Amino acid sequence: MPLVTVKLAAGAYTEKQKHDLAARLTDVMVAFEGSEAFRELVWVLIEELHDDSWHIGGQPFFGPPSLMSTLSRTKAAYQAIEGTPTTREDLATQAPVRQRRHEGLG
Repeated sequence: MPLVTVKLAAGAYTEKQKHDLAARLTDVMVAFEGSEAFRELVWVLIEELHDDSWHIGGQPFFGPPSLMSTLSRTKAAYQAIEGTPTTREDLATQAPVRQRRHEGLG
């Protein structure tokens, strides 16, 4: 039995939209399997996460402004890398070191 799990920001979709999403995901799984008999075995779980449950790069996610800020930091880090690292070790060596800020720690 396949279980398809979808995680969404709370309130992003209406109840009808979530039902439609589950139906379409089920259609995809049935098409992938190749048999309509498979439909009854497909489970879709849609989980809604509250705003304070989302984090990107260790920072709270507050929607599009947070995403754009993260993307700009990622772009700046990418542009600062010399060469084209192909391994994790190469990337760690070539990537700029960024000091983490922890509130309450001195």
